[in-house]
Amino acid sequence: MRIEPPVPAEVLAAVRAPFESAGAERAEAPLLQPLNLLLDLAGEAMRARLFVVQAEGGTESCLRPDFTVAIARRHIDGGRAHGRYCYQGAAFRASTAGDRPEEFVQIGLEMFSPADGPVEAADAEIAGLAWQAAAAGGRDDLSLWLGDVALFGAFIDSLGLPETLSRRLRRVAGRPRLLWAELSRVGEAAADGGGTLAGLLASLTEPQAAALLEEVWTLAGVEPVGGRGPAEIAARLVRKAEAATAPALTASQSAAIRAFMAVDAAPAAAFADVRGLAGGDDAALKLALAGWEARLTDLARTVPSDRMRFTPALGHAFDYYDGATFEVRSAAVGPELPVAVGGRYDGLLARLGGGGTQRAVGGMVRPWRAWAGAET
Repeated sequence: MRIEPPVPAEVLAAVRAPFESAGAERAEAPLLQPLNLLLDLAGEAMRARLFVVQAEGGTESCLRPDFTVAIARRHIDGGRAHGRYCYQGAAFRASTAGDRPEEFVQIGLEMFSPADGPVEAADAEIAGLAWQAAAAGGRDDLSLWLGDVALFGAFIDSLGLPETLSRRLRRVAGRPRLLWAELSRVGEAAADGGGTLAGLLASLTEPQAAALLEEVWTLAGVEPVGGRGPAEIAARLVRKAEAATAPALTASQSAAIRAFMAVDAAPAAAFADVRGLAGGDDAALKLALAGWEARLTDLARTVPSDRMRFTPALGHAFDYYDGATFEVRSAAVGPELPVAVGGRYDGLLARLGGGGTQRAVGGMVRPWRAWAGAET
């Protein structure tokens, strides 16, 4: 395993300081994390980037690839309405590039609050703190890139698409390969998925689908492997059936979504481009863009306006982000290796059993990339 070189203690302290000043308590996270949960959040393709551990006869775990999920689970277990948690420690991801470290240090902050009131102030706060933490490493070539997963949904709403297609596009919005496959499926007739097991399960409720799949396994004498239960597998098959039977985009709809995803400019210009691409029913889009005006007003207190750009396609390895997202990039390090990343992930709490009554936003800095003394 390739280990990232150490960063001087004074640099780590400087990077950590903005997060600590935000009233956060120090938190730890277990080194081993449940593999199936992370694959559900990032897709099966993420398995190749995880270090998988399995005791004999036990379920699969992996070395923690980041801290967000672990800190969110800790917060839910604590039963608190509010929480701010700062962390520092090693994360692990297998690299497809031969020269990238696979064990590296992350410093970050996760913020939780009740699900009421506006979110823009917290979104701007975490992005501003991440900017300050990244800048504490000494680099003077930083830029803040902003995106918004929820804005994609608002834009899709403006196009007046069939509900099954709209739902499918929203589901794959954070997974570029699946999204571009959907955008390329222009003019295709909807397939008949009813004759397949996936199509049959799609006509049932989730508990019914899981029960039927378990019965099929029993009759066939099949034992599932890898720790995946019938409910999880049934849900995947249902999504597969929905994808097969959903109507395809028209050429003009596909072109509009492609143009939306290609928007990349200073925020004011980017928002004007988005408005120009919207369809007839753009009420939700107008509301979402108004929220961004509020975020930018707050961010301007911390980040120079000429260092900010907006691109809706901004996304991260894990697709639990469902609102505003950001990256801090260094011109010397390059756009493929962001210094800091983060965003809003309200839906993750419900997926982890939090009941959907809280909101969450967080950010993380890679101190080695932030440090001006590091090799580039």
